Amino acid sequence: MWRLPGARAALRGVRTAVERRSRAEAAAETAAGAMERAVVRCVPSEPKLSLSFALADGSHKNMQRDQSEPLGRALSRIATNALKGHAKAAAAKKSRKNRPNASGGAACAGPGPEPAAPCEPVVKLYYREEAVAEDVLNVDAWQDGAVLQIGDVKYKVERNPPAFTELQLPRYIMAGFPVCPKLSLEFGDPASSLFRWYKETKPGATEAEGSGSSSLSASSAPSLAWTETGVDERVYTPSNADIGLRLKLRCTPGNGQRFGPSRELESVCPVEAGPGTCTFDHRHLYTKKVTEDALIRTVSYNILADTYAQTEFSRTVLYPYCAPYALELDYRQNLIQKELTGYNADLICLQEVDRAVFADSLVPALEAFGLEGVFRIKQHEGLATFYRRSKFSLLSQHDIAFHEALQSDPLHKELLEKLAVYPLAQEKVLQRSSVLQVSVLQSTKDSSKKICVANTHLYWHPKGGYIRLIQMAVALAHIRHVSCDLYAGIPVIFCGDFNSTPSAGMYHFVINGNVPEDHEDWTSNGEEERCNMSLTHFFKLKSACGEPAYTNYVGGFHGCLDYIFIDLNALEVEQVIPLPSHEEVTTHQALPSVSHPSDHIALVCDLKWK
Repeated sequence: MWRLPGARAALRGVRTAVERRSRAEAAAETAAGAMERAVVRCVPSEPKLSLSFALADGSHKNMQRDQSEPLGRALSRIATNALKGHAKAAAAKKSRKNRPNASGGAACAGPGPEPAAPCEPVVKLYYREEAVAEDVLNVDAWQDGAVLQIGDVKYKVERNPPAFTELQLPRYIMAGFPVCPKLSLEFGDPASSLFRWYKETKPGATEAEGSGSSSLSASSAPSLAWTETGVDERVYTPSNADIGLRLKLRCTPGNGQRFGPSRELESVCPVEAGPGTCTFDHRHLYTKKVTEDALIRTVSYNILADTYAQTEFSRTVLYPYCAPYALELDYRQNLIQKELTGYNADLICLQEVDRAVFADSLVPALEAFGLEGVFRIKQHEGLATFYRRSKFSLLSQHDIAFHEALQSDPLHKELLEKLAVYPLAQEKVLQRSSVLQVSVLQSTKDSSKKICVANTHLYWHPKGGYIRLIQMAVALAHIRHVSCDLYAGIPVIFCGDFNSTPSAGMYHFVINGNVPEDHEDWTSNGEEERCNMSLTHFFKLKSACGEPAYTNYVGGFHGCLDYIFIDLNALEVEQVIPLPSHEEVTTHQALPSVSHPSDHIALVCDLKWK
């Protein structure tokens, strides 16, 4: 049994040695007729256990047996399966023997005696060299290290070894952009697992070109050769030399003590050429490394939901200047992954996140770079908050839907009473589906340091100013309850797409702590929906990135809609990562484009505890 050091650096150092040794051992075991492997999966929460092994005839068996069943019944079923497998193999052999040869004659010189009917093989289970009694229940019988014997063949039982339950490569892969496999493990963890990347050998390439690296034969195409890339990390970034070639990933699941069965995965399509320079490439020069413990690099970004990008209206009216392929999710995901991972952030708050994008794209990519994420659905899309595992742990979540909280939470009773005076405005406010994501994080370095991270996407309509004011009032009251009542006065970071420019009532309310009842936004949708009221909040908040000329730039509009609001009593700004230049933003007229995946621009800043 392999036992690996816990430190990732130590693990990385032994990867090559372990794999070379395991290959050598596998070859030696095969030559010496070593035991096969029988994998048992048995967990208390499930009534059945699974047993997987290969029979001598080459067939693979996957059996499901009740954990409470006596061992004898399971062994009897294995014996029956082995007998059936032997009979099928014998029948196939006989069929090949009787098949006419090329000259038209029989393949066999003459009839021979019929082989004797095979007997059911003896099937036994041994543990510590003693036979396990057949009345022992399956749950107790199939122990790690036991030996299953089927006829003359012996199998070493591995109970609950590390295993991949999901393994998937992105469909669209581009040179210069990280390839982050989606994976899920059982009884293991990615940090203790082994990864090795291969690429197709170029047509006509000689063995000399792949000198010093091994080639593998692909099971789907025996003539295809694979060459090691030299990368043994979870993430691989193809170079221009890989364009036109497919990739293969060999994964061996581990848990720090042992390894499970390896799996191989090939990319569906070859590596494509990338778009060249992207709008975020220059920004990455400021974020090459993860910040020190005293800093919190924070990102807020509306990444443009696929559900909105992939409509006829988006292609022909909103973004007619954008190449159609650049609106495709497979393409945009490559850019989003590279942009986000390149910021080396500690906190990332995202808006317009499709559920599938969160699970299949963002989690695999950001998890590989040390971040953990939580998701809150709205209707067709939602909010995601990621935090760096080495700096923070998640203590609690306090998400709300504005319309639900306003109606049901006593915290907002007074506000609801004010709004009830204006029935039409109240109806419109309660129809909105906007949500607020609130996560309380604790520093892994200093448990006394906690922080309340809020993330939202307010109502979008240009005439919805009064609705955004009400939503923000609900948000700030809820955040105060979490940060002051549930916790003892912890700092607040409030990120989002607030759909409000600095001249709007919502921004005035946040920055100044109040908004008067005669503010023009109370009649943002005309006199019929007027809902005049004064609002106050007790926070002292500041826009960490100031008031950029724009954070949203489309053909018909540009303006500052996104902010990172911070608690001035506890946090200060160390640096703001410069936004892309106007020339970069307008290279392809507007956003999104082939070099920028969203119609918004990410806000990035380094914050410091006071």
